[in-house]
Amino acid sequence: MAKNTICLWYDKDAEAAARFYAETFPDSVVGAVHRAPSDYPSGKAGDVLAVEFTVAGVPCLGLNGGPMFKHNGIVGSSSTALTK
Repeated sequence: MAKNTICLWYDKDAEAAARFYAETFPDSVVGAVHRAPSDYPSGKAGDVLAVEFTVAGVPCLGLNGGPMFKHNGIVGSSSTALTK
């Protein structure tokens, strides 16, 4: 498991973005696509919620977070910690 993962926020195009990156950059691949199991306030069952992908060997997570925040130059990251 990666120690750090870049998280990119999208309105609704995380899967399309991940596929674009995977087709454009070497050592890139789309991994798991996480879909909503049921309808929710701003969407329906089957909508893509998050996409795990790798760009040039760097693990990324595309989050379909909605239009609340406009796309900008800010990048988030998450760290994995092992606990007992």
